[in-house]
Amino acid sequence: MKRPWDSIHLPKAKRKNLRYPRNTNKQCENKERKVLIMSVLHVNKDNFDSVKASQKPVLLDFYADWCGPCRMVSPIVEEIAKENPQYLIGKINVNKEPELAEQFHVLSIPTLVAIKDGNVVSQSSGARPKAEILAMLKG
Repeated sequence: MKRPWDSIHLPKAKRKNLRYPRNTNKQCENKERKVLIMSVLHVNKDNFDSVKASQKPVLLDFYADWCGPCRMVSPIVEEIAKENPQYLIGKINVNKEPELAEQFHVLSIPTLVAIKDGNVVSQSSGARPKAEILAMLKG
């Protein structure tokens, strides 16, 4: 089968671009690009000490990418982080940071840990509603 670009004598890399032409719509070029700033900090063993020493109350979300309940809690935690700049919200992947999970005795996920002045104030396992998570931070 003859393709339209076969008769054009261009390098193969240039011929690929003919399959999917760029959008030449002028409106697309003039649109502003909005950058989403993530307000949730991904915590690891390198930055954990600075997170723990924070003057703000800290909420740590221990999670795994494959965990269903963790996926339910994640949007709630991100929403809390966006709405409450007075708190420092961090997420810790237990598969990548097993030392931190062991330090907090995380046996099941998701586990939420509230820290104030470097001390654990509250810790809970399992999916929690937004009101309970906020109560952990305020209590």
